[in-house]
Amino acid sequence: MLGKKIVAMLLAGGQGSRLGELTKSMAKPAVPFGGKYRIIDFPLSNCVNSGIDTVGVLTQYEPLALNAYLGSGQAWDLDRMNGGVFVLPPYVSQQSGEWYSGTANAIYQNLPFIEQYDPDYVLILSGDHIYKMDYSKMLEIHVAKGADATIAVLNVPIEEAHRFGIMNTDDSGRIIEFEEKPTEPKSTKASMGIYIFNREVLTRYLVDDTRSVSSEHDFGKNVIPAMINGGQKVYAWEFTGYWRDVGTIASLWEANMDLLGVTPPFDLNEKEWRIYSRSPVMPPHYMGSDAEVENSLITEGCVVHGCVRRSVLFAGVTVEPGAVIEDSVIMPHTVIRAGAVIKKAIIGENVLIGEGALVGCEKLPEDEPYDTKLTGDITLVANSMEIAGGARVPAGKVIRFDPENRAE
Repeated sequence: MLGKKIVAMLLAGGQGSRLGELTKSMAKPAVPFGGKYRIIDFPLSNCVNSGIDTVGVLTQYEPLALNAYLGSGQAWDLDRMNGGVFVLPPYVSQQSGEWYSGTANAIYQNLPFIEQYDPDYVLILSGDHIYKMDYSKMLEIHVAKGADATIAVLNVPIEEAHRFGIMNTDDSGRIIEFEEKPTEPKSTKASMGIYIFNREVLTRYLVDDTRSVSSEHDFGKNVIPAMINGGQKVYAWEFTGYWRDVGTIASLWEANMDLLGVTPPFDLNEKEWRIYSRSPVMPPHYMGSDAEVENSLITEGCVVHGCVRRSVLFAGVTVEPGAVIEDSVIMPHTVIRAGAVIKKAIIGENVLIGEGALVGCEKLPEDEPYDTKLTGDITLVANSMEIAGGARVPAGKVIRFDPENRAE
């Protein structure tokens, strides 16, 4: 097998607990986004557009939907004879077998996969961010500086820097200190969790990290600081484009809303940097004579007779006459019956909203108390739920399946 210049390893095993019911039965990278995509489409498309043709996808939590979606990799032009996309779950060998215990441990367990391609460099990615990045430009800087590791960083507001791993650099861009969520940050260069390593250096530090009984086996907490302290050449590469971590209900909703408008900050229609997906073949969307659509994304297979404003509708959604949808994300194959009103909500897949139901309406004093820590003022309806005709679902409430009461 011919050696590769670079191999990508995409960490896609996260549970995504802050997305609540949306990740109850699927890994976060498999969550739908932007009308016809899933979150994992973005790093995969970045790899293809950057000329990287070998990608290992490391899965763990609820991998079934993600594995089925990836298939052979054909949708991303990653069904190659020498390379392609590979699903890499934890496995048992004669020596050992265990769940991935951290990001670094996940890569360590898959060193045999990397070694079979004999790459000079290894790109480590997260599978749960929305962005477009040319990894080849990052690699050029890595090679030019003679770096052992290069970390993509994003400048964040100083008042938010305490939420991130912060890279402090010298004038040449070399990282001299890494601070994990510092109370008094010295810079605004936040790690994006995107790394390029020289393969031999990476292997050595992963082996050392595995031997450490005190390590959490995490790149940000353990491996990167060890490399800096060990005198390795670790550089920061600044990214200036759109990037969003969609790890919460609020950030997922906001990222979908970012797609709307005349000049959205994140453009899905850029021909020079196409986002590939494994979307189902659907008939064209249909707008009835009674439909009213304003500033929205309407995907193939949708049938709209009602009013849709500032919203994203995924494939196969039906909006009956008199229904109103505002500032919302409606996932695939959901039906909104006549007269229903949905405001500032995320509605899961295969949901039925009954006739005249109100979702995201004002909370009344007589409503039972409910927790909004997960959602804020965004209403969330889990996959495959049914909201009865005429029902009220106040703002910020979560509708999920309950074995005893069916829906709560």
